[in-house]
Amino acid sequence: MKPNGIFKIAELAKVSIGTVDRALHARRGISEATRIKVLRIARKLNYSPHPAARTLSKGRANVRIGVCVPREIRLYYDQLRAGISDEARRVRSMGVELVHRPMPSLGVGEMKQLTALLRDQVNAIIVTPGNPEASSELIDQAEDKGIRVVCTTTDAPQSRRSSLVAVDPDLSGRLAAELMAKFVPPASKVAVVTGMLNTQEHRLKATGFAVGFASDCLGGEVVAVLEGHESEEESYEKTCDLLTRESNVRGIYVSTVNCLPVCRALRKLKLERRVALITTDVFPQMVPHLLQGTIRASIYQNPYLQGQTAMRILVDHLLNGTAIPANSWVSPTLVLKSNLRVFREVADAQPPVLSTAVPEPQAAILS
Repeated sequence: MKPNGIFKIAELAKVSIGTVDRALHARRGISEATRIKVLRIARKLNYSPHPAARTLSKGRANVRIGVCVPREIRLYYDQLRAGISDEARRVRSMGVELVHRPMPSLGVGEMKQLTALLRDQVNAIIVTPGNPEASSELIDQAEDKGIRVVCTTTDAPQSRRSSLVAVDPDLSGRLAAELMAKFVPPASKVAVVTGMLNTQEHRLKATGFAVGFASDCLGGEVVAVLEGHESEEESYEKTCDLLTRESNVRGIYVSTVNCLPVCRALRKLKLERRVALITTDVFPQMVPHLLQGTIRASIYQNPYLQGQTAMRILVDHLLNGTAIPANSWVSPTLVLKSNLRVFREVADAQPPVLSTAVPEPQAAILS
């Protein structure tokens, strides 16, 4: 389009040149209705401001995206952050800046960090809500101010968040249940170890597993759902107590990344061959357990892709006016010992050898 494109947009939208500039560059100072009208006209006119020229003319970052994800469990959230950061690095020359406000762990300090991001005057937020009932109000406040919120991994369904990027938790639970039914005999008793049932993702995985297992395993029963609160010691102690109390448990599904304490419990009680264990995701410390059969299979959620997708959705919207999808589902993948090396988390790592001691040392290397 000719250089006077923004003048034509202003004429058709019946707004000033400054308003067009704010809408095209995702700046504050205009209503969301006006922004949408200007962007719609720009698309009809096939107008797209050159991102490099836009950044050079402004001389600083013009899009600030807040990131509020946990530090722990690092085995999972480091990958999520890597996906977000790598995508941000790709568009840094377009004036995109990340504002990190991490939580210590899922749900801890969530309200404080979200409140801080609203004060930081960000244009959008990526968040993993661990306490969705509490965080929904702040998410709605952000959306009311034109700050687009994308939830990833976990959801705040009561809120008016713009989008969710995640693996369908009900599907994950049902996939684990179908696998479990192939590993255990009919009428088996099994259990679930999860994080916190007030977290949407954890609750739906546990429910999906229970419903699926009852359907796929004739006479099968879920005898316990243990909340480990992402604590290794709590998960270990509760698993040991369950296996001692319920000696006929034949399978356990760990719906979060916190599977190592469950492996420890099975090895301590010498039940790793009797009890089928299905876990979630993959990281180097899991490899010996997969190779030796303590873990029969794992459901991979691709946290790197989740973070990358969440970031890309927001960048495309803020820089180009692309509509934000309500949901972006990442397909779960089955991890077995035969395909371990295709996953980025272990492809370049040398995982530790499994010791017979409890807890297992971290220094030995798998040959």
